[in-house]
Amino acid sequence: MPPTDRVPAVIWHVILIIWAAIVVLPLLWTLMTSFKTTKEIFASPFALPGSLDFSNYVKAWNTAGIGSAMVQTVIVVGSALVLVMVLGAMCAYILARFDFPGNRIIYYLMMAGLTFPIFLAIVPLFFTLKGFGLLGTTPGLILTYVAFALPFTVFFLYSFFRTLPTEIAEAAAMDGASEWRTFFQVMLPMARPGLASVAIFNFLGLWNQYLIPTAINSSGTPVLSQAMDLFNSAAGYDVDFGALFAGVVITVLPVLIVYVIFQRQLQGSVSQGTMK
Repeated sequence: MPPTDRVPAVIWHVILIIWAAIVVLPLLWTLMTSFKTTKEIFASPFALPGSLDFSNYVKAWNTAGIGSAMVQTVIVVGSALVLVMVLGAMCAYILARFDFPGNRIIYYLMMAGLTFPIFLAIVPLFFTLKGFGLLGTTPGLILTYVAFALPFTVFFLYSFFRTLPTEIAEAAAMDGASEWRTFFQVMLPMARPGLASVAIFNFLGLWNQYLIPTAINSSGTPVLSQAMDLFNSAAGYDVDFGALFAGVVITVLPVLIVYVIFQRQLQGSVSQGTMK
């Protein structure tokens, strides 16, 4: 490496180290604090815990209702993710590959959904779900998640389907494949890089959702974000900070696991999409 290039490289390495420390150190401190009692936290917040006592995790899982909230979150996010990926892929494929009256209007309406702030829709969404009898129910929350994640999914997958070669779909049609079979067995597997990327982004966004479940699911089974808020507010001035930090670790852990497992796939998906 030429001497003139070493200085910028060193600067970038220093910046990356500082950035990594900013991201990793709070996570390590949260994990360390989750093994302490409230007294230990206030006595020495940055000291190591005296022992690896998992009682805080037991309290968070049982007393704070993190366990039931975890199950509810997995059901809601998993169901919404499957629905939005299937519906979003089908919608993006039709808009990208077929010309019909109103094609561009539908596409622009989908894009308009990306610019619509969530908090502006809370009041009409509340009364709409109430009118259909879905307020405070799991199906109502799932459908709401799907509705708010669908525009981004269509927008993301639209460009992937536009770049797929038309000749392959024509060859499948000549072999006697129907439009459904061509989509699910030929075109959809070719868009796997885009599907992987948008699925991970949707998972992160839906898992961390707080405003929507708080507004329309206050009377139903809480999701993780609601359970953490209820646990903190119900304690008043007598907060069990050790159990609270344990709940934070339980909430964040699935997101970290998903990212670690699909990190390579996500990087490959983004790079392939950029090359296209």
